[in-house]
Amino acid sequence: RRRRLSRRQSGRQRRQRGGQAWVDAKVVGALAALDSSAPAGLLRLSAEVGEFVSTQLALAELDRSKERATRAELRFLRAQISPHFVYNALTAIESYVRSDPDRARELLVAFADFTRYSFAPFRQTTTIADELRLVDLYLDLARARFGDRFSVQLRVAPEVLSVRVPSLILQPVVENALRHGLEPNGHGTLSISVEDADAEAVLSVDDDGVGVEPARMRHLLDGTSGEEGVGLHNVDERLRAVFGEGHGLVVETGKGAGTRVTMRIPKSSTGVRVA
Repeated sequence: RRRRLSRRQSGRQRRQRGGQAWVDAKVVGALAALDSSAPAGLLRLSAEVGEFVSTQLALAELDRSKERATRAELRFLRAQISPHFVYNALTAIESYVRSDPDRARELLVAFADFTRYSFAPFRQTTTIADELRLVDLYLDLARARFGDRFSVQLRVAPEVLSVRVPSLILQPVVENALRHGLEPNGHGTLSISVEDADAEAVLSVDDDGVGVEPARMRHLLDGTSGEEGVGLHNVDERLRAVFGEGHGLVVETGKGAGTRVTMRIPKSSTGVRVA
């Protein structure tokens, strides 16, 4: 351990003397100081400038890495949602083609709008209003499949509709509530609320379905349960990455007691940028 540290230290000394810029142990540039006498002060200055540039380049690379990771997570989330959603949506639309062509046409439009939003070119952030529009399209297609077997209650504080949030954080939670909470029972109520809480917007999704054992929910959130629950895990990870560890999903559930999923979104945050 001490030997490895010693090698890193000697390497750093060599870089400084050369006035080079390093990122991930690779030289990405060099600073040349030309002077007939080359005084020691100029050599030290060139080394210090090289060190400063190295730090700035490393920070820039870290930002790019985070953005690439966010893009990859969104692509993964979309890939997980799409097969199940597409199959059920098209099956529901097909059932109306002969019996109610007008309804089938409406559902096709809703399906097109949903996929256009979900698979649009990368957007790191959106507004709560846009997230609710996507949820509305999803639920319209879900009603075509389930009929009146479940009801939806929506309560929204209009003053927080313009708050920016990471893209695709609400629809996966609603889909999870419908698929794993209400569908096993065959009926139930889904409640979505968006509240104004001073410096935060609080989004909650409640279902009175079958619920989950708390220990199992922990596995779903930490991503150790396999493909099931990947939507919740993805949303939780992205919220923590953008807003900090204190802003992940909060889940209240129990076997047979339904499930409530809550997220707290800061109204103003330097972590959320307009794409």
